[in-house]
Amino acid sequence: MRPLSFNEIVGMDLAKQALLLLAVDPTLGGVAIPAAVGSGKSTLARAFSRILPEGTPFVELPVNVTEDRLLGGLDLEAALATGKRVIERGLLAKANGGVLYVDALNLLDNTTAAYLIETMSRGVVFLEREGLSAVHEAKFMLIATFDPSDGNARMGLLDRIGLIVPFSAQTQAETRAEVIRRVRAHEVKGAHQQAEIEEEENALRALILAARADLKDVVLYDEQIEALAQAAVELGIEGNRVDVFATKAAAASAALRGCREVDDDDLKLATKLVLAPRATRLPEEQAEQKAPETVMQEPPQPAQSHDNTESNEQTDTNEMPSPEEIREMLLETVETELPDVLQHFALMQQRKGKSGKRSVAENMRRGKYVRAVSGHLREGKLALIPTMLAAAPWQRVRHREDQRKSFIIKKDDIRVKRFRDKAGTLFVFAVDASGSMALNRMRQAKGAVAHLLQNAYVHRDQVSLIAFRGKKAEVLLPPSQSVERAKRELDVLPTGGGTPLASALLLVWQTVSQMRAKGQMQATLVLITDGRANVALDSAQGNKEQIQKELEDLSKLIRAENIQSIVVDTQMTFLSRGEAKKLAEMLGGKYVYLPNARAEQIAEVARVAT
Repeated sequence: MRPLSFNEIVGMDLAKQALLLLAVDPTLGGVAIPAAVGSGKSTLARAFSRILPEGTPFVELPVNVTEDRLLGGLDLEAALATGKRVIERGLLAKANGGVLYVDALNLLDNTTAAYLIETMSRGVVFLEREGLSAVHEAKFMLIATFDPSDGNARMGLLDRIGLIVPFSAQTQAETRAEVIRRVRAHEVKGAHQQAEIEEEENALRALILAARADLKDVVLYDEQIEALAQAAVELGIEGNRVDVFATKAAAASAALRGCREVDDDDLKLATKLVLAPRATRLPEEQAEQKAPETVMQEPPQPAQSHDNTESNEQTDTNEMPSPEEIREMLLETVETELPDVLQHFALMQQRKGKSGKRSVAENMRRGKYVRAVSGHLREGKLALIPTMLAAAPWQRVRHREDQRKSFIIKKDDIRVKRFRDKAGTLFVFAVDASGSMALNRMRQAKGAVAHLLQNAYVHRDQVSLIAFRGKKAEVLLPPSQSVERAKRELDVLPTGGGTPLASALLLVWQTVSQMRAKGQMQATLVLITDGRANVALDSAQGNKEQIQKELEDLSKLIRAENIQSIVVDTQMTFLSRGEAKKLAEMLGGKYVYLPNARAEQIAEVARVAT
């Protein structure tokens, strides 16, 4: 039986739009479709191959692909038949000029993902193995699907995929019922209906070809480009590649509609598929909210002539909106399109804050939009949709009193937005790399720090890594959000030597002070050690009284700076004299004893404690 066609698939409209944009402009790189198991994402990807121009390659990349199949190698059968070395192209090269489809993108191993990233960056495959050397062109459109419940895809891959479809679980019964009806109808279709499906696919193919031809003539105005760039900055999106992808997506959308100019709908679609999925924060409000284009109950204004009204409308139609106005429109789109996880993130942090773990503050104009409340426009930004919902039940009554057909909003209907500011936290991980630590749980400590760093990155906090061994402590990672860099530093972390704990505490205090001067107010110290300090600040050993006095003074300094501390003790009980517990008491922090725990357990304890 013929598989479902592109048009027959239900409930994935945004994914369809993304695929069509990619077909029009392959330089968008690809489309990532996160969706739950059984949602039809694989069916959609294969249906997409049937609406592409004739002869377009469609290559599927298995998750467990071997290196020789991926890159190519010696064609043994041809070599035996001809007696000559014959190089067989790999899957990456075979996808050149077409589509490379990867299901379960997030399950690719590190080696395969690295080759895929390199190929997408260079557009060629370098084959150097088994005495063979070749360069094959490999410019393809990547279609990647994955189930987010199995883990996230690598950022290096997503960075090179222009279009990311926001994840949304299929929960509407009406849509699910329509899926069933479509599948049942498809199973009983005869030859006549199949011919209709082929006609639809041919029409889509012709539409794509026409849009490709028109793409070079599409005009994108400077105001629109500037608005996209401003929106990306306010959403916390790094890198210029995203800006380029957004402009390409908007132009492809216009070409697909048969238009020569990018309009608001094209910009909104680009925002949904390029900017919103990469947003790390909601924008901070910088300007007063303008009144919506609805009828408000305000004092009567002097009447204008009909001619003047038409003239003003005509002027507004011909003028290009300012970058600021376009930016506001795009950010409104983001607020409604961000995934639920990001939309409710500030609210989750607020619940943590009630127990003293995170500080959040309600704000009328800055931060993340979390709710709408009754109020006046002078008190904050208008929440348009909640305002209209509040006014909707009264429209019939109001139209009886007022013969105007416009949507009537009164003062009591006004809802204004409330935002929450989440104060970012600086996590300083101080890792004891001395000989005593190396003899015990150094491996677990490294793994725990890696897990904690990953969690901190997800929450967009700042992270710093300090190691202490030998004569003094050193900063391996200055305050940053670079998880990969921190992991590399942990992988090569040396061990052995003395325990300069006082040097570590001093360096922690200096690091936090520097960041607070830049506005990073909250700080948490995660100290992984057995607590056996034996090196003073002047690198002298053996003077226990001096070392103890330094630890006490530095602990007071850290407490005075309101630096929350967690001491993770990995020393075995029969070897410990309670040094780590005493250190936690001096710091006024939490003491956690985990001598045999796995790295994940250590990370979880530290995560809950903060």
